[in-house]
Amino acid sequence: MDSRRSRFEEKLSWFKAEEKPEAVLVVADDAVLTKIVVAWPTAAVERKTLSITPSTDSEHEWWQWLWKNTRYSQAEIAERTGVRGQTLERKMQILIGNRVLYPDGTVNSFVQRYLREKVVRLFETKPKKTAKAKA
Repeated sequence: MDSRRSRFEEKLSWFKAEEKPEAVLVVADDAVLTKIVVAWPTAAVERKTLSITPSTDSEHEWWQWLWKNTRYSQAEIAERTGVRGQTLERKMQILIGNRVLYPDGTVNSFVQRYLREKVVRLFETKPKKTAKAKA
């Protein structure tokens, strides 16, 4: 069992090292996806009993294996985001399939930086004075 656990960590680290900035485009203009991404790191995510590892080097199969061995509560994410049912399931699959979310409760670092910068810009933006305010 220890070899599967270390294999999980090894493969997860590999996927993180190979992450692509294009993942930002998945989240950029979708408020629902953004809500889920923001909630993900605070959700309880844990490993299930690890299943037999894939016998191929297929990235797709390894990514599926990582998620097959991960447990998280959709109810918890729904509570934090207000997104429920099939919409939540579909949006989660988009985020998982595009490697925005990781099965250890973390987020693609490019997406994380993008969202942080977006928040910082919101706080830096000062409201413009209107003509009525000047009078």
